[in-house]
Amino acid sequence: MGKDSELKPDDFPIVADKDKLKTHKGEHVAEAESEQIADEIADRLNEHAHQEEQDRWSA
Repeated sequence: MGKDSELKPDDFPIVADKDKLKTHKGEHVAEAESEQIADEIADRLNEHAHQEEQDRWSA
């Protein structure tokens, strides 16, 4: 993933649309092998982003 294609805080939450991952604005991020995997990736990315946000507030 190049510097211009990195996810930024305002890209979250990431949503799964069938086997595609998109920002909440509808911008394509990635594709997964299946709908189930896309859901899992979206959940993990969103949880990680949430944890980073919590860490910033507690620091």
